[in-house]
Amino acid sequence: IIEAVKMANNLSINTVALTGKSGGKLKSMCNCIMVPPGKGGGVKAISSGDYNVTEDVCTLEDGTAMQMMQKWPVRTPRPFQQKYAPDTPLITGMRILDFLFPLAKGGAAGIPGPFGSGKTVTQQSLAKYSDAQLVVYIGCGERGNEMTEVLDEFPHLIDPNTGKPLMERTVMIANTSNMPVAAREASVYTGITIAEYFRDMGYDVALMADSTSRWAEAMREISSRLEEMPGEEGYPAYLSSRIAEFYERAGRVETKNGDDGSVTVIGAVSPPGGDISEPVSQGTLRIVKVFWGLDAGLARQRHFPAINWLSSYSLYPQALDQWYRDNIASDFPEVRTDISTLLQIEAELQEIVQLVGSDALPVDQQLTLEVARMIREFFLQQNAFHDVDTFSDLGLQYHMARAILSFQEEAKKAIAGGAQLEDVVNVPARTDLMRGRFEKGYDERINELVTEMGQQIAASMEAN
Repeated sequence: IIEAVKMANNLSINTVALTGKSGGKLKSMCNCIMVPPGKGGGVKAISSGDYNVTEDVCTLEDGTAMQMMQKWPVRTPRPFQQKYAPDTPLITGMRILDFLFPLAKGGAAGIPGPFGSGKTVTQQSLAKYSDAQLVVYIGCGERGNEMTEVLDEFPHLIDPNTGKPLMERTVMIANTSNMPVAAREASVYTGITIAEYFRDMGYDVALMADSTSRWAEAMREISSRLEEMPGEEGYPAYLSSRIAEFYERAGRVETKNGDDGSVTVIGAVSPPGGDISEPVSQGTLRIVKVFWGLDAGLARQRHFPAINWLSSYSLYPQALDQWYRDNIASDFPEVRTDISTLLQIEAELQEIVQLVGSDALPVDQQLTLEVARMIREFFLQQNAFHDVDTFSDLGLQYHMARAILSFQEEAKKAIAGGAQLEDVVNVPARTDLMRGRFEKGYDERINELVTEMGQQIAASMEAN
């Protein structure tokens, strides 16, 4: 619950704890009363019964009266004991993100992209299916119908961790494009402070800011009215420092009471015309460690999520590799490297194909193109509105990537043994493998399909 906020540097919010913690999982609608930072000591008296958020429910030994809310200046980060290194991934269920460009819990990511490339849908998918315990969704300067979609959809979605409606673990900050400019400028700070509040309870929180470009535009408008000296493209000279201050509030920390909590920040950027050389995009890229670059060309080809695998990057894999080895598979990093390498080789070969055509390439390079196409169409493409394909756990992602590499290995052997590339590529089991991801129980059948595919490829070699 958020009281009406006033635009000022000492802007404060009042929040109420509506959730409690039990065994690392959320327990719905349990009051969890926090001691304000800077206070401590034993409990002298505690009340029971029904109270509103402004009534005293607890008194500490030093006389501090506590209510079911806290006031905190939103422009000041909440304190913590220490910040940890990011070594645990945020599981999103989106294959291109989890597998190729992972984000750590407590990390920061930017999603720049032109209009219509899928920024909002990507963030909504992250809010629905990421393994964060709480989600704070900030609609800053975006269209009101997008917020309406979230409000209509989230109550009907079931959280797999609790079996409750997804809305019960979601906080929404609605500052749409028709709201006052001061509210839009304040909305991002309000959201990050609410995220820190729940982080201090020991939860892993994911914050979606859609979009930071509208926040920066509101900042520019206020700066202009204050007659401050403009910087690049009319933005205030302190734009980069404000962006850095916002993203630096992300992190996995030890809270004041000894729990571990995290705030993961995912900010969408809407550069005019898709030009990421503009100040907001550049200020974001300087501070975040994950760049999920959306491509209008992929969106026009109906390839979703339209994240360009050649321009995107993540600086977290090295820190997360040990987690993947311990929890998924010992060769997970190597498989990821092989998949990335194939995509890079395909990009180089496409330049030759555009000049002379694919038939002029050697057979091994034609096979590489087929394997890369399999990666794009079978692995990287994902339907956010399909009941089954909308979410893939890490184990399934690993087996899908291994299946692609298995096809490449078996195909190389068959072609070396005299099989035709066309016969190898068109084996029925390969088609079943690629289409099966839309069916329930696919994770249980995938190994059988890989074995069947290998047998059919070997048979095509014997037939020749």
